[in-house]
Amino acid sequence: MTAKHEVNRAQFDEVMVPCYNPMEIIPVRGEGSRIWDQQDKEYIDFAGGIAVSCLGHCHPAMVKALTEQGNKLWHLSNVMTNEPALRLAKKLTEVSFAEKVFFANSGAEANEAALKLARRWAADVHGEEKSEIIAFKQGFHGRTFFTVTVGGQAAYSDGFGPKPGDVTHLPYNDVDALAAHISDKTCAIMMEPLQGEGGIVSPTPEFVQAVRELCDKHNALLIFDEVQTGNGRTGEFYAYQGLGITPDILSTAKSLGGGFPIGAMLTTTELAQHMKVGTHGSTYGGNPLACAVAEAVVDVIAQPETLAGVKQREALFRQGLETINAKYGLFEEIRGKGLLIGAALNEQWQGRARDVLVAAGKEGLMVLVAGANVVRFTPSLVITEDEINQGLARLDKAISTLV
Repeated sequence: MTAKHEVNRAQFDEVMVPCYNPMEIIPVRGEGSRIWDQQDKEYIDFAGGIAVSCLGHCHPAMVKALTEQGNKLWHLSNVMTNEPALRLAKKLTEVSFAEKVFFANSGAEANEAALKLARRWAADVHGEEKSEIIAFKQGFHGRTFFTVTVGGQAAYSDGFGPKPGDVTHLPYNDVDALAAHISDKTCAIMMEPLQGEGGIVSPTPEFVQAVRELCDKHNALLIFDEVQTGNGRTGEFYAYQGLGITPDILSTAKSLGGGFPIGAMLTTTELAQHMKVGTHGSTYGGNPLACAVAEAVVDVIAQPETLAGVKQREALFRQGLETINAKYGLFEEIRGKGLLIGAALNEQWQGRARDVLVAAGKEGLMVLVAGANVVRFTPSLVITEDEINQGLARLDKAISTLV
């Protein structure tokens, strides 16, 4: 067996496709909201694997579910169903508007299924000409060719040849632009109920209301991409529940498995009937191992005290970030909801979000960015108050090195 120190960062450049530029550190173990690297240096984790590790690292409920299922049954294929998949699907319908569930492996795949369902429904019910998908600038919906085209960041979708057609991008939070453009040829609007990669941008109540009303007026479906906002991240089980409107289709992934890859598309019985046998599929989607872990995650997150705890922790983060800002004057605004928080840098600090990330890493703190000007925090939903305070102290120290 290879000793741990024989694996190093240089090997990444030798053997990995260069899509990423990872940090020098290689984490080897984690517990709760702490991680240790190969040199046994400790880090507090305010990144959560980009809003994935919702119960932190090695949560006992997840370890138990994984171990028990790992000793029973890993994979079957969709020629048969399995108990964990059925239990998880039932629980997801109980915590949301949904009546039907389709399992996939990732957020992109859940979004792919959502978009294909919307197009299939429109073709079946209204005819082929009703095919336009409206999405929003700076949105992010995944990296498959369809989802990256629907995402509103051309840098991610350009350079791969002809794109899937009939996709329109409008400004987020602009009711007038949407009202002026939408028509009876629009099949669906796809949106994040809080833009994540685009800079942690919350929708205005007027915008959310208008989106739902305009969809209804033009017989278009509303797809909520809750890959980053779902599973308790905003303090509701799903973010739509705090916005006063209900989508027709919802995608969920990231924290659904708490670190184990799984995604799901949720919808109504009426819409689901357009996905007949053979219309869509997934080799691993709904496999027993992933579903058993996700079921344990949902059980913990759905508890009222977990969801209430998210809002308490948000208050601690906001308070701590405001204190840091009073000292160094680098944030223009602290935005977001629940534990999806963005600290937007002011004019003097433009383009320096990554500098903050790197400096934080040196002080033993893992944070994220959302673009060049927003420092992003997506920690565990059950991170302790002590870990929050220690992490904020490390962030303070990191920023002091940049001033």
